[in-house]
Amino acid sequence: MHTLTLGRSNLQVSPICLGTMTFGEQVGEAEAHAILDRAVERGVNFLDTAEMYAVPPRAETFGATETILGHWFAKRPGARRKLVLASKVCGPSRGMPWIRGGAPDLTPADIVAACDASLKRLQTDVIDLYQIHWPNRNAPSFGALYFEPKRDAENTSIHDQLEAMAALVKAGKVRHIGLSNETPYGVAEFVRVAEAHGLPRVVTVQNPYCLVNRSLDNGLDETMHRLGVALIPYSPLGFGLLTGKYDERGIDDPANPGRMARFERMKQQRWGRPSALAAARRYNTLAREHGLTPTRMALAWCYTNWRVASTIIGVTSVAQLDEDLDAWGTTLSPELLAAIDAVRLEMRDPAQ
Repeated sequence: MHTLTLGRSNLQVSPICLGTMTFGEQVGEAEAHAILDRAVERGVNFLDTAEMYAVPPRAETFGATETILGHWFAKRPGARRKLVLASKVCGPSRGMPWIRGGAPDLTPADIVAACDASLKRLQTDVIDLYQIHWPNRNAPSFGALYFEPKRDAENTSIHDQLEAMAALVKAGKVRHIGLSNETPYGVAEFVRVAEAHGLPRVVTVQNPYCLVNRSLDNGLDETMHRLGVALIPYSPLGFGLLTGKYDERGIDDPANPGRMARFERMKQQRWGRPSALAAARRYNTLAREHGLTPTRMALAWCYTNWRVASTIIGVTSVAQLDEDLDAWGTTLSPELLAAIDAVRLEMRDPAQ
């Protein structure tokens, strides 16, 4: 698998990134290590994690994924220097009191302390890409559709967040920085402030991007393209909706091992909307009509999209990993791409 330069950085990454949020909840440590071994064997050199993981988030598993990765690095001397490692600091608590006591702000001290804790769990001395998991300011994210000015409150400014990131870069703890779950305004403002004050410039944005959530196409894509910020999309399979596993019996069948069926919290999010499943069924039918599995079509759509740098995949088994990696190299015909766009024109972005 070839590598590409991640945004305006010197990071050379594979076009597929292994996301690890299932490690520590759906995936035990032994299986997680087997998945990591297989990913590296097949040419993946880019790993993404976060202090909040595993998902769905709860106090008992906070930091568990990073710990599992740290154990893997410790058992494989030399592996760490061959890989690009990304992690994330949580934004304001969002109803999770185990994160900084439920604080409604992300301060510079919080950023530094979170990075130090992640480094310890990961058993490494540097994080290649350190991202802010969601905006510190009032902004629509995680399924919120509208910006509401009345919800604004005092919080740490973008400038002060960048100052904290700069301190981490200067200390050699972080190489490059990025954002996640961001808006066009947020990306542009982070770049503007960084350039105005000589602070680290964000090189990536990690946002959802898949057939049932193409909201990024409505302005954020132009922002990122013109500012030279790379997209590393998550949930290319729409939390499993685009694999076809929920097509027949929906997300309420307890016999289904998928996370949407297993975890009630997941059903209450954007991916659990009836409209999201209805749209996914249309796309999945379209894939089958063109001789493809739903998984292969959905991933190929991301893998070949000009907006995408490296697609983040999340799996629960080596078999799933192989299926996702095997989709690399698949091309979609102009006719199929036109049919995909026709569904989107009709059903828009139900998992936005």
